[in-house]
Amino acid sequence: MNWIGTAKKLFEAQRPEHFTNHEHCEECAEHDQTLLSSDFDTIGLDVLGNPGWEPICFTSAEGKKYFLPAFVRLSLETVDDEFYFDQFLFHLEGNGADNDFYLSCSTEQREFVASFISYMIENYSEQIESNFSTDEALKSYEIWSKS
Repeated sequence: MNWIGTAKKLFEAQRPEHFTNHEHCEECAEHDQTLLSSDFDTIGLDVLGNPGWEPICFTSAEGKKYFLPAFVRLSLETVDDEFYFDQFLFHLEGNGADNDFYLSCSTEQREFVASFISYMIENYSEQIESNFSTDEALKSYEIWSKS
């Protein structure tokens, strides 16, 4: 499957005017500006690679949907080194089945995400395990496979 191409098609959405509650505080405003200066084809680990300062934590569900093709791309591109997939799983797990990201997705989008997690588990189990992400992968799969 062409995971990135399919993600772009399924999650095609108008770019949000803002990705965060940019008026909340300086940190939210900074993260908003960072995300506004990128798109799903250009955003990389320079923006998303630091779990301690990652703008996606402040992003709306619509913003996460907009950037989902990038999350898929980065998960695949970094599976053998920086391993972005664990950060993607963090956003997918959220606060379980009640997370806004999950709830904002259509059944088809949820099925795609569940299939992608399954693909990663089946094909990259060693990398997932060596990055201590097995539990997160299984929890995320459980959440997203309930359409």
